[in-house]
Amino acid sequence: MRSGARHLIVLARAPQLGRVKRRLAAAIGDVAARCFYRDMLKRELARLAGPGWLPWLALTPARLAARGRQWPRGWRRFAQGNGDLGERMADALARFWPDAAVLVGADIPDLDAVHIARAFRALDRHDVVLGPATDGGFWLVGVRRGFPRAARTARALFQGVRWSSATTLADAVACLAPRFRVALVDRLGDVDDGPAFAAWRAAQARLAAWPSVKRGMISTKLHGRKR
Repeated sequence: MRSGARHLIVLARAPQLGRVKRRLAAAIGDVAARCFYRDMLKRELARLAGPGWLPWLALTPARLAARGRQWPRGWRRFAQGNGDLGERMADALARFWPDAAVLVGADIPDLDAVHIARAFRALDRHDVVLGPATDGGFWLVGVRRGFPRAARTARALFQGVRWSSATTLADAVACLAPRFRVALVDRLGDVDDGPAFAAWRAAQARLAAWPSVKRGMISTKLHGRKR
């Protein structure tokens, strides 16, 4: 591992039936939820495998972290730690001390390498960076190079945070801001439940329809010129 490297960590769960996207599965079924998660994860990893950082997968269940054939080439893997979400995220960030590290979730449809690059740039001037999510949580957390190892703990980073709530981001900022310089970057949405899935599908339908609309606009302009 290079000293002074920048590390991108994707916190992911192996796409096993009945074990992923449980809130979404309640709306669309286990099979559809698994397929959605698997496809989102595959696309996200393809978009984020950039040259500006070392890509890592923090996986659960731990036994699947060693199975290389089912994961994209170029992505190093390690097993997530134990505990709640905050403890597992803090454990992943601490692994790469004293380097800069950014951690994201595995199912953010609009996430790409540009967003990750912005987060690392923010860490040039701040101690911690957060990516606000549309549901009140956050989709990204990162710490600068040299951020104290003792502060890369769940207690230091996430004490008092109410997970999976509309106040998750606000709780995190309240915990961090008195002690650290905190930057907020792009606001993105994830797909965790039925309404979010419906909104995502509607957005995809609009994007799919846009080429036809654009062709129609161009055709109208051309016909207008001929007259």
